[in-house]
Amino acid sequence: MPASLPRRLSVAATAVMALSLAACGQGGPRTARDGIWAAGSSTVFPFATRVAENFARNNPDASPPRVESLGTGGGIQAFCQGVGPSTPDIANASRPMKKSEFEKCAENGVTEIVELKIGYDGIVVATSRTGNSFNFELNDLYEGLAKEVPGPNGTFVLNPARTWNQVNSGLPNQRIQVYGPPPTSGTRDAFLELGMTPGAKLVPAAAVVAAQDPDRFEGLAHTVREDGSWIDSGENDNAILQTLTRTPGSLGVFGFSFLEQNLDTVKAETIDGVYPTAEAIANGTYPLARSLFIYVKKAHVGVTPGLQEFLIEFTSEAAVGQGGYLQDRGLVPLPEPELVAQRGIATMLTPMARPEK
Repeated sequence: MPASLPRRLSVAATAVMALSLAACGQGGPRTARDGIWAAGSSTVFPFATRVAENFARNNPDASPPRVESLGTGGGIQAFCQGVGPSTPDIANASRPMKKSEFEKCAENGVTEIVELKIGYDGIVVATSRTGNSFNFELNDLYEGLAKEVPGPNGTFVLNPARTWNQVNSGLPNQRIQVYGPPPTSGTRDAFLELGMTPGAKLVPAAAVVAAQDPDRFEGLAHTVREDGSWIDSGENDNAILQTLTRTPGSLGVFGFSFLEQNLDTVKAETIDGVYPTAEAIANGTYPLARSLFIYVKKAHVGVTPGLQEFLIEFTSEAAVGQGGYLQDRGLVPLPEPELVAQRGIATMLTPMARPEK
């Protein structure tokens, strides 16, 4: 263990704090929890699971960590319910925590949150390997998938497009049928922010709304079709992958890491001429690149056995560095200076600032 880690609490002090945390849980005292509990993003899930496996192997006397895939929104909601063994120690997230979520945490006594960026990922639009090829422009995503699009005389109408070539004549004459993550998913949030929003701003009528009425614009850019052209497919990205192979002509929206593990059955489409690769995601040239995070309750460190050691493992060179075991699962590593900074946060347990939005 690094020398900079805080000294372990005495057994007596740990017991006192555990009882204190149990009393703080909603609904009164609860039995203290031995193992680490992480919940949230389906994209971060395989990475957190792999770290948990390595942690358990290196700490055979410790209870194995529990990792749940609830979606980013669901994980943060559970995390923010309070302090104590009835709530997760860690929220896995495929987008930054929102100001509203941070404030909800504070209302429930979760006042010191450590934010750790673990690496990068990209959101891909993919088809089966035998499907047609697409070169999407960002505005195609909005014009093909938004519930409302510009109509005559400055109005907005229910999206009338049924095939992709009706959106852009350069795209295949193929029905619009896209399987994607549900509203609780960080992948869904990131797709709306990185794809639909900038795509809408490229459409003149929507850009006018963005300048005049930002709230109305956000509703236009963030509301996907409800006529069967967009299908919510749960928090399991593997289910989307399987659907693409069973449903000819369909497309799917999911994380780059799942693409990397399934290139034998699916292929990604280009966005603005850029194919999603680890290099394009790391340098930001791929338009749908994003950062991945874990959020940690500082109050649980020293109470949940092994929690800080788990964080050190999650930010170690062996896990998230170049050539680390998470890179083998599709995680795009942080540049070395940024990784060193994140490792310092994990060691010092530096609380995050309140998000701006």
